[in-house]
Amino acid sequence: MQKIKVKKVYLFFVAVLICMLHLPVAFSSTKSLIINSAETSFAVVNNIASRSEIINSLYLNMELKNKGLSEDAFTSAMKGFDYLNNEGKIQNDRIITIVDFTKPSTEKRLFVLDVETQKILFNTYVAHGQRSGKEYANLFSNIPESFQSSLGFYETSTTYTGKNGYSMKLKGLENGINNKAEERAVVVHGAPYVSESFIHTKGYLGRSWGCPALPEKLNKPIIDKIKNGSCLFIYSKKNNYLNKSRILNS
Repeated sequence: MQKIKVKKVYLFFVAVLICMLHLPVAFSSTKSLIINSAETSFAVVNNIASRSEIINSLYLNMELKNKGLSEDAFTSAMKGFDYLNNEGKIQNDRIITIVDFTKPSTEKRLFVLDVETQKILFNTYVAHGQRSGKEYANLFSNIPESFQSSLGFYETSTTYTGKNGYSMKLKGLENGINNKAEERAVVVHGAPYVSESFIHTKGYLGRSWGCPALPEKLNKPIIDKIKNGSCLFIYSKKNNYLNKSRILNS
């Protein structure tokens, strides 16, 4: 008999659905939901409601639409997050970082979410690659020296201090899409061109060599929250990514 690995996020999802069945009103985003159960599995969750209903409930409860995160981006992120958890590809099953590259660089399009407590931990600006576009990221590549961003799912890795200061390595989890991230030195780091003052001067954020660069003041706290085995997802409908991704189509 195959043993199903228990994930804390599933416990959370079960709690969400139980509360939905008993409460006549929507949840408060400040509430923390706890379920006192030693064991559960995604099979149990499927008996209560479909995955899409669970994801939609979480999206509404965290008020992500009001913060500017598209439902399509969130749904794709959570589908891949679920798959990677089941496959044991990521160590931290509580934190997910979503970068929505359908948004212009002048918008706060990076979201760090705690799915267990239903909290948005960070929502800020993030740069795309120099050759991906100006205000919008429209071109993506997995090729070294392309200076373009790469889409898809990553596992966050270790930190180091380099030419861009405190930085974090990324492991691309999608062959042919972002698996050359380490070879390309695509990392998370802070940059002075990721700031509102730069936007006011140029009308768009500065751009990186393909790295998801962050505001300098938020770089360290964000890295320290997501480092060492959490999921980072960079979303766009470009490059036929949604059809090419084996993770999303698993």
